[in-house]
Amino acid sequence: MSEVLEGVRKTAPTPLVQLSMQQAINRALGEILERDDRALIFGEDVGVLGGVFRVTDGLQQRFGANRVFDTPLAESGILGTAIGLAMAGFHPIPEVQFDGFAYPAVNQIITQLARMNYRSRGRLPMPVTLRVPSFGGIRAPEHHGESLESLFAHVPGLKVVSPSNPQQAYRLLKHAASMPDPVIFMEPKARYWNKAAVDLTDDQGSVSLEGSVIARPGNHATLIAWGAMVSRCLQVAELAAEDGIELEVLDLRWLKPIDEAGLAASVSRTRRAIVVHEGPRTNGLGAEVAALVSQSCFDTLRAPVERVTGFDVPYPSGDLEDEYIPNIDRILFGVQRVLEYRRG
Repeated sequence: MSEVLEGVRKTAPTPLVQLSMQQAINRALGEILERDDRALIFGEDVGVLGGVFRVTDGLQQRFGANRVFDTPLAESGILGTAIGLAMAGFHPIPEVQFDGFAYPAVNQIITQLARMNYRSRGRLPMPVTLRVPSFGGIRAPEHHGESLESLFAHVPGLKVVSPSNPQQAYRLLKHAASMPDPVIFMEPKARYWNKAAVDLTDDQGSVSLEGSVIARPGNHATLIAWGAMVSRCLQVAELAAEDGIELEVLDLRWLKPIDEAGLAASVSRTRRAIVVHEGPRTNGLGAEVAALVSQSCFDTLRAPVERVTGFDVPYPSGDLEDEYIPNIDRILFGVQRVLEYRRG
């Protein structure tokens, strides 16, 4: 008995800190700069101001203007600088201030960043982590609520990841920054201020940082989402549970590469799937997810894969985004369609 009690006394509690996603990313960036003297953070207003969302707040004061610095308002220049720095042996972490501002940098991203490692036969790896505040939900004007995941995920040579909560943001950003590949880190800005308990221990050996995760187990259908839509789907699952419907919520996390095995395992259990994302429906990433599910689970699916998405129109002004972004009712209707589907 004494040995058992001694073992209990030696077990330290896991340190948990209440952080918003914005704070968790800030903490991760600080740790990256501390551990890697080749890491550099730069972008529009990230230095003195600390970013428009204050994600980089205080980092220039801690690490100096040579490692955290402001750039001109030129996204193609920001990415060109990142590529050149990576070629010189640095680990750049540039920021594009808003998702819709990334378009001027797409040429650099596709023709240089994504290809340089292949073009040089591995002699010039691109350890660049591009932070992109992404998606809608903050009632901002045009070009401030885009969903670019299908564009980036289509490009060979890029990895794409989108955290859904502060814990993921903290760990996945550190993981992305340690990769030798270019990673597009899509931060759901509508979730920047939502707080949760974050485990700040550096021992991540037992924590999976690859693939998808089940945010809520269930058995009637699988809701597949990423970014801010994971929280929305969890709300839907709570409401559905009141009627005895247990929905599984699968947080995809990595949008390139997609966790095909995780998708198949979840949908094979529930036999029904609904993909939820903010981007337009046509050629959205949900189409690829639906194709993978259909391919892997064709014999077990009880209904066609449903998609609940944004619309095939430019992202609207802030006063209309509640109609554009999938809301609880639209997702519930999608669930109802797959549950009530009957083969003819």
